[in-house]
Amino acid sequence: MRVVTISFISLDGVAQAPGGPEEDTDGGFAHGGWAGPFFDEAVVGGAFDDAVSGAEALLFGRRTWSAMATAWQERAGDPFADRLTSLPKYVVSDSVTDPDRTWANTTRIPRDQLVSKIQAARGAGEGDIVVQGSTTVVRALLDAGLVDELRLLVMPVLLGGGKSIFPESGRNAAFELVSTKPNPAGTVVNIYRPVNRP
Repeated sequence: MRVVTISFISLDGVAQAPGGPEEDTDGGFAHGGWAGPFFDEAVVGGAFDDAVSGAEALLFGRRTWSAMATAWQERAGDPFADRLTSLPKYVVSDSVTDPDRTWANTTRIPRDQLVSKIQAARGAGEGDIVVQGSTTVVRALLDAGLVDELRLLVMPVLLGGGKSIFPESGRNAAFELVSTKPNPAGTVVNIYRPVNRP
């Protein structure tokens, strides 16, 4: 299996709370919902459709999983929402209990088991494990060298600080640009893969 991440990021590398003002206010972050003006259904929405179409499983951090569970279950009958609900989902958390009751087909992964569980999954089966948002999870997977495809939706805005998906461990990891596609609002969807993997 491949690990595919898809993330909204600002020009200065911030990935915190793109969807709404209350999504994640940690650190006093006051710009929640910043991605809205730069979103479009064809290019940005299409990037998510494309990622999920190849998914055999979804992986989330607790905060993203909670927000997605609420948002997409309210849209039952929408093909994209129904696809998300039907897929096996994993939430990385030490606090969530009985996640399957909150969003069907969800299993909890303790935080200290994330890397070992994903290493094992990459050696078995086919298809993609798709990570949407989830800054802490993506950062840990990048730091461990476990991301097979990095999809960045780069939006033309500076936020001046906030959470990032990029590790600060000093690890040097080269990626190659596989494709790039802009939308009329100035968002650029870039897909990268590590240079040392097929």
